[in-house]
Amino acid sequence: MSNLQKKLTLYGLTMIAVGSCIGSGIFVTPAQIAGAVPNATLVLAVWALGGVIALTGALTFSELGGMFSKSGGVYVYLKEAYGEMTGFLYGWVILLVINTGALAGLCVAFAEYLKIFVPDISQGAKTAIAAATMLVLTGINILGVNVSQGLSNFFTGLKLLAIGGIIVAGFVFFDPAKVHLDFSLDTNIPANLTTAMLTGLIGVLFSVGGWHHASYLAGEAIDAPRTVPRAMFLGVLIVIAMYLLVNLAYMFLLPLEAIAETPRVAGDAMATIAPWGGKAVAVAIALSIFGTISIYTMSAPRIYFAMAEDGIFFKQLAFVHPRWRTPVVAMLVQVVWAIAVLLFFQGFFDRIITFVTFMDIAFMGLAGAAVFVLRRKRKDAERPVRAWGYPWVPAIFVAISAAFAVNTLLERPEQALPGLGLLVVGAGVFVVLKRR
Repeated sequence: MSNLQKKLTLYGLTMIAVGSCIGSGIFVTPAQIAGAVPNATLVLAVWALGGVIALTGALTFSELGGMFSKSGGVYVYLKEAYGEMTGFLYGWVILLVINTGALAGLCVAFAEYLKIFVPDISQGAKTAIAAATMLVLTGINILGVNVSQGLSNFFTGLKLLAIGGIIVAGFVFFDPAKVHLDFSLDTNIPANLTTAMLTGLIGVLFSVGGWHHASYLAGEAIDAPRTVPRAMFLGVLIVIAMYLLVNLAYMFLLPLEAIAETPRVAGDAMATIAPWGGKAVAVAIALSIFGTISIYTMSAPRIYFAMAEDGIFFKQLAFVHPRWRTPVVAMLVQVVWAIAVLLFFQGFFDRIITFVTFMDIAFMGLAGAAVFVLRRKRKDAERPVRAWGYPWVPAIFVAISAAFAVNTLLERPEQALPGLGLLVVGAGVFVVLKRR
């Protein structure tokens, strides 16, 4: 069987981890979070809590990434800890819900932001632009991992510069006479604070999710046992710092009530400084989303590739192109299903991210618990990196992830239950495949 190329560096993987997180979320979801917790301190606390989840997850996954330095990431961790069915179900959900749903949402957001420049884009044209974007980036990423790494580095660098510009503008142009910023905890406290915080986490976790994408490419990384854990950890630190600062910048430029009411908080914030500020930020947002779509079209197909190599998924997905050394069939299957999701959920961005995040965090928590399982099952296995703060740090990650999943199921069942239904279907498919 053809081997994947090992050319990804620490910098490249860190940029993939950062770029997978910083997409449309930080520019779109602040309104939902401010609506759930309409208090400046609580808004920052929700973002910080999301950062804690991601950081504890990265520290937990560092041990798993060192133990299993092959392509597939979370799929491999779940399979090794719980068996083939659990690993299969994760790949199944990644294909049918998490990654394709995220791609659909990102592409809709990308096309939507183009309407700032061409307001007369019809709904059909917007859908066509979203689908075309997905197809073009999949085609580019099929050409090879070096092309993918170059795109990731370029667009992630631009995203960081754009967010840095918003941060600087917020701190420089903050005018207390125009924006009254109240960090007290005396007013606007939700009646059920725990539920409100966990509900606010939907947008946060969608925005910070993606740091583990670096683990999917372990089979193509130089010195993977050390490079992959470091890339995830560094990526999370960069994202946490940027998100907290940019949320402060938003609140320096707009009242919290205005943030809760606008789906384009970055554009509205920058428009308070200059008339062209909104359009300038729209360009940055479009580039950010474009770069994130590129990363997603590259990273997740490695899960289907790894599953097919292990013999528990359709064997055609393990095909590696003899010239480009990329899992071309897996990438094409993904883009076809993502377009189907795009057509089905068109225009329902909020519902999509709840649908995606519920299943994503549920499996992330299960993967985090794999550290405890493997410490018992494989006591003597080589661990180049051990989870820092074990057992408390992994336990925090698992506990918060479980609380989030349960709260989302109770508060947003219309988006959570379809994912659970797909799990049942996936279990049936797995049984059929094993019998064959």
